[in-house]
Amino acid sequence: MSSRDNDAFKDIPGTVLFDATQSRLGYELNQFCMSLMKPEARAAFKADEVGYLRGFAMSDEQRGAVLARDYNRLIALGGNIYFLAKLGATDGFSFQNLASKMTGVSEEAYLAMMIAGGRSPEGNRSLAEQRRGAGVEGEREDGQVRAHGDEQHGAHSHADGTTHERAK
Repeated sequence: MSSRDNDAFKDIPGTVLFDATQSRLGYELNQFCMSLMKPEARAAFKADEVGYLRGFAMSDEQRGAVLARDYNRLIALGGNIYFLAKLGATDGFSFQNLASKMTGVSEEAYLAMMIAGGRSPEGNRSLAEQRRGAGVEGEREDGQVRAHGDEQHGAHSHADGTTHERAK
């Protein structure tokens, strides 16, 4: 599968495809997580998280996301969910608990949602579908999207939802 093929997944809300690019980006982050399989490493990390993280060539953003336990950000920064689960386990959390945090609901609500068949696909299928529902007309070749009336007001919107005024 080429990186161009992977671009189709970028339209699915909340989806980060763990491909070769993400693997390279998160290599040191994932090595850190794997180190937590050893009891002595877990103890060292819990005793001095900042100091322990210095032993890995992660970016400052990755270190900050680890310290904040921002699992969604860690995934965006190259973390593999199965490796990140070792960080959660070090803190005493189950995978179900981590998933509930990542979806922004209580663990009980997450469990009920999964028992009921998972998250509804309605509103979660496509970012383009969400933009259409918000009055966005379409995407240009440069990756920007046009909202109703943009040209009149001198604004343009990006695929990430940000809008900027155009210089006149």
